[in-house]
Amino acid sequence: MSEQLDKPNGLQAVLALPGFRLLWLGQIFSQLADKFYIVLMVFLIAQSWAQGTGMENGPLADAAEMIRGRGMGSGATFSVGSNGEDAQLITLLATGIYAANTLPAMVLGSLAGAWADRWPKRAVMVSSNGLRALLALAVPLMLIPGPSWLGLSWGYWGLLVLTFLESCLTQFFAPAEQATIPLLVERPLLLPANSLYTATTMAATIVGYAIGEPVLQLMRQTLAHIGIAGGEFALVPLAYGLAAVVLLFVRPEEQPRNSDGVSVWSDIREGLVFLRERASVRGAVLHLVVLYSLLAALYVLSISLASRVEGLGPTKFGTLLAMSGLGLALGALGVAQLGHHFNRRLLASGGLGTMGFCLVLLAQLRPALGPTLLLCGLLGIGAALLGIPAQTTIQEDTPEHLRGKVFGLQNNLVNIALSLPMVLAGTLVGNFGLKPVLLLLALVVFGGVALERPWQRG
Repeated sequence: MSEQLDKPNGLQAVLALPGFRLLWLGQIFSQLADKFYIVLMVFLIAQSWAQGTGMENGPLADAAEMIRGRGMGSGATFSVGSNGEDAQLITLLATGIYAANTLPAMVLGSLAGAWADRWPKRAVMVSSNGLRALLALAVPLMLIPGPSWLGLSWGYWGLLVLTFLESCLTQFFAPAEQATIPLLVERPLLLPANSLYTATTMAATIVGYAIGEPVLQLMRQTLAHIGIAGGEFALVPLAYGLAAVVLLFVRPEEQPRNSDGVSVWSDIREGLVFLRERASVRGAVLHLVVLYSLLAALYVLSISLASRVEGLGPTKFGTLLAMSGLGLALGALGVAQLGHHFNRRLLASGGLGTMGFCLVLLAQLRPALGPTLLLCGLLGIGAALLGIPAQTTIQEDTPEHLRGKVFGLQNNLVNIALSLPMVLAGTLVGNFGLKPVLLLLALVVFGGVALERPWQRG
């Protein structure tokens, strides 16, 4: 008994594995680079195009002028170059960046996952990060003056192309990374390993966007002191490059595979057949789709929710999202240490129930800052209870030769789940108000608890 107590468990046991430590470090660098890239794009738009530089006559220039004329709201007027005007123009141009970053995630995941199953995982992870570093090195070239199209200089369209290619490479990296975890971690430790993976993802999202602009400025100023201009362009390729170097030393034990002339589309069909036949994996993927659909809807609803809370207002909706992210990270750490003591079905039901409970209270209680932040944090904890066991089940119950295909399909579905609810939630709130939509989401979540049947064993 004492030997069992002394034996490392949870996060301690996972971090004691050298291979997983390297994979985790590579994940940190890669995910921070993803966030820094988006921050750099917005930074460049603000510096080079928001003031009208590089904008000529054309449909997009006309759209920008319409935004300039409208200002921040009805009846508001701004002089040329005002902060509100620039913010709206930055938003317009940044939307193109977001679209170029999201499109591959919605359509390419299955195809990339199938290819990731055919190639060595380490090679996929290293090459995808290395190629992203090279693409990031091409970003400064987009600032060279040149021809315009639809009212915008060629450089902006070049950034859209680079962003699209960066996102395509990410679609190869993601399933390879997820499929490598079970190759480095024994089955009993998959739950804490996925908990750490999830906590790191949330932390990288919060920290990456928060420190991205200050770090870019710091790189710019530091390198300027030694006579190197454009230091801000070094951050993203440096982060991707460090990820590639670290992942070079990861040694997953996997069997070499040959496609034997089978088409990629046949591989994708094989993944779909497996999902149809393996109920546990299909249910886990469904849990993730429900979870990310809910989180995407809450991303939109947080703006309306923050506008009701005294001391916040609609522009500070990020505070609510940060609290949910913090709750998810804390929940992930809790699942890592204690999750193996509980049945997966109970964890999923507890997560759904917690989120439903929080949604009802957010709809019914008077919107005060403290209780709202607390409920957002609890909602994040519920998300961890649902999502992490689901991801672990997929890894445990999927054969090694199918993991890339299944993770590719999973990423496809999750990215669709992250996109469509944003439109639906905004439309519903506009037509019916925030409270009915929150209660509707709670009803859907409680229906998920009933379908999960936590009173049954297994």
